[in-house]
This record gives sequence, structure tokens and C-alpha cells, in this order.
Amino acid sequence: MAISYNKLWKLLIDKGMNKQELKQLSGISTTSIAKLGKGENITTDVLLKICKALNCDIADIMEVVPDPLAGKVSE
Repeated sequence: MAISYNKLWKLLIDKGMNKQELKQLSGISTTSIAKLGKGENITTDVLLKICKALNCDIADIMEVVPDPLAGKVSE
């Protein structure tokens, strides 16, 4: 399984915000924004800062999705 932050990007669009505005409003680092964009792991502290800034629940910004590489056999 993998983590997807697609819900976060959709929420930002709905709110008319960009990544830079999210960074400023939430106080998270540029590195955290980059990790989110790459779908990499981030701390729960960062997720909570985002939720607080956007006044939303953690399920509104992320979801667990099937890993696209799961079940594939390397040759």
C-alpha cells in the first residue's frame, strides 16, 4: 500500500490556494511540500499543521491506495 496526497491538491484547488500559500499558512517547510509532491513519507506533525491550517481532517488530505508496484515480478 502507498500514501496518496491527491486529496490535498484537490482541496487546495477548491480553496483557490497554491503550494506556497499552504506553506506560509501552515508553517511547513519547502522540503515537506516537495515530499508531499513526490508522495513521500512525512511526519504526522506536518499533516496536523496542514489540517489545522486548512481546517480539515487528515482523511481530507491523504488516503491509502494500492501500491502500483505490488505484485509485479522483476525480470
